[in-house]
Amino acid sequence: MIMMSGTQRDYDNLAGKPDNPVWSGEDVAALHAFMAAWNNALVESGEFVDAQGLSAPVLARRVELKDGVPVVTDGPYSETQEVLAGYTIVECESFDRATEIAAQLADTPHPANATLSHDWHVDVRPIAGSYEEL
Repeated sequence: MIMMSGTQRDYDNLAGKPDNPVWSGEDVAALHAFMAAWNNALVESGEFVDAQGLSAPVLARRVELKDGVPVVTDGPYSETQEVLAGYTIVECESFDRATEIAAQLADTPHPANATLSHDWHVDVRPIAGSYEEL
């Protein structure tokens, strides 16, 4: 599973919500085109299994127990800024190949003047039971 992270600020920038938006419509279109081409290449290679983007953190809820009672907190959460923004599941010959696929996202387009709220990265983790454990 290739997991992409994001913050509420990232979602707001992509939606054009800040007072001084950094992402133009053309920038957002370039990002979408890049991701579509990346996904299509995986489909064509037969390595694509599933991919989903997740809604903005402001729409999330955290449920935890306090004194045995469920407590619901609406997001985003002050404890962490980054959340899982989306994922892609690939089925390929090796963990190294999955890492190569994920590395292609290092060149994801963004505006030259964008101030990223975190270093760009993706995480790659095998799904439990999907291959022989190390």
